[in-house]
Amino acid sequence: MRTTFRPLTIYAALFMIFLYGPVLMIPLFSFNDSLFATFPLRGLTFKHYGEMATNTGMLNALRNSIMVAVCSSIIATVIGLLAAIALTRNKLPGNTVILAAFSLPLIVPSIVFGVAILIITLQFLGISLSLWTVGAAHVFICIPFSITVLMSRLEGFDKSLEEASRDLGENAWMTFCRVTLPLALPGVISSLLLCFITSFDEFVLAFFLAGTDPTLPVYLFGQLRFPNKLPGMLALGTSILAFSTALVLLAEFFRKRGVESDMPGDA
Repeated sequence: MRTTFRPLTIYAALFMIFLYGPVLMIPLFSFNDSLFATFPLRGLTFKHYGEMATNTGMLNALRNSIMVAVCSSIIATVIGLLAAIALTRNKLPGNTVILAAFSLPLIVPSIVFGVAILIITLQFLGISLSLWTVGAAHVFICIPFSITVLMSRLEGFDKSLEEASRDLGENAWMTFCRVTLPLALPGVISSLLLCFITSFDEFVLAFFLAGTDPTLPVYLFGQLRFPNKLPGMLALGTSILAFSTALVLLAEFFRKRGVESDMPGDA
């Protein structure tokens, strides 16, 4: 078959280069044996990656990010699963309005929520800034991702299986445990991974709410003020990029696996 290059194809290729080209420069310069990210490269070295293992401040920030991301992803997935079940299994009045309200964090800029949560936390609730405030804010922004993934999963399998379980005498809780949850498990895993990476990479809310315990993106931003820290931060950025990409691909694998398992003809 003869392949023709259309103008739209060329535009798409140029757009992808423009969008991801600068990002791909980060791994390249992370191996540069120089303090400055310039061409030509002075030499190739892995010492910047080795220095990461002895950087106490970075390791503490990494631990903070992992703790917040794990807790946020679990809580957001639980809330998202309950909300997805309610929205897909019941014809609630105002379903559209409820779903739109859950989707607000995807539309409203993070800096708006960051300022609003900061004011509420300090002036109205009198709570000191800490990883707890960061985690609460991250749950808020992760819920839309969880609901989106889980709703598509719950709408993708035969609901008559749940009806059959109830007809055979199981109550709602046992039907959920034995039928709904196993069928929704690929979506749950995908939701956990997406929420984890969303929380792990989030900067704006963490910048406003972290207090004296910075997360990894906040630590990375703070270190960029020092020119001699740039090579190490490029290595850190490369590690975060690789980790984030792997988790997104893994989440997509589980999401597609769950959809394909419901296709006619599967065993």
